[in-house]
Amino acid sequence: MDMLQFIKSRRSTRRFADRPVEEEKLNAVLDAACHAPSGGNNQSWHFLVIRDKVLLDELRDLTERAFAAMEYDETTYSSLVNSIRQSKKGGYVFHYDAPVLIVVANRKGYGNALVDSACALENMMLMANALDLGSCWINQLHWLDEDPTIRACLEAKGLGRDETICGALSLGYADTPDGLPNRTPLPRKEIKITML
Repeated sequence: MDMLQFIKSRRSTRRFADRPVEEEKLNAVLDAACHAPSGGNNQSWHFLVIRDKVLLDELRDLTERAFAAMEYDETTYSSLVNSIRQSKKGGYVFHYDAPVLIVVANRKGYGNALVDSACALENMMLMANALDLGSCWINQLHWLDEDPTIRACLEAKGLGRDETICGALSLGYADTPDGLPNRTPLPRKEIKITML
């Protein structure tokens, strides 16, 4: 498949099979992340690879509690509203029960932290697609980066106090009959392009 068709075939997976990701595939996804572009070639990412089900469940519970305690109004970002509403109902699983959650952190105060991390996340999603793995960009831990319970949990597992959580990636096999992610491209909205 040519590169543009390959890029168009990448879709987010939000239902994962209870099946571990092979070490070689996980390492390939991480290698792709390490080869993402970064400002000034800083390469200052920190990838926390979480496969421990107990820790995933703990993060799920802490995240649900943090969102359930929040309020929102008409100016609140719609995806954040969705996380708050679902958490207030109970049973919210922000990482879709994927067997792997890769938390991407970077240096606090570094101007390109979020952008560099976004490049690494995109590389991981494209590599996952090439390996027949499902993936989904996860923002919830970024939104809760200042929450003391989330920080304490992740700092106990290696997140630096001088690091900010920029995003995360759910990774695993899609919960589909053939185990493959959905690759049907979604229609594009009208996107503004200005040629000068």
